[in-house]
Amino acid sequence: MSKMYERIQQLCKDKGVSVSQMCRELKITRSCLSELSQGRTETLSAVNTGKIARYFGVSASYLTDGEQDASDDLKFAVFNCTNGITDEMFEEVKRFAEMVRLREESKRKASE
Repeated sequence: MSKMYERIQQLCKDKGVSVSQMCRELKITRSCLSELSQGRTETLSAVNTGKIARYFGVSASYLTDGEQDASDDLKFAVFNCTNGITDEMFEEVKRFAEMVRLREESKRKASE
């Protein structure tokens, strides 16, 4: 049994759903999870990993390697995924967020 399947199984247990029910809700074939549970594969496709991560509110990296990096959490919150997000993309979003914060702070000070 793959570590990824063990994490998914535990998340299902914590949420009170079966793996089969999760698959039905996400429109993922049960066979791809069976391959994980039998150890014939170690990971899922990026699409299915993303669906499962969103379903449980975790990052894709948590499902794949068990590590929950704070920047992965933020990337997931902003981009709804972590795969394919470059450092440059992430830095651009952070700069934009800072610009919005400063604009709103300026508005607030002007109205005082």
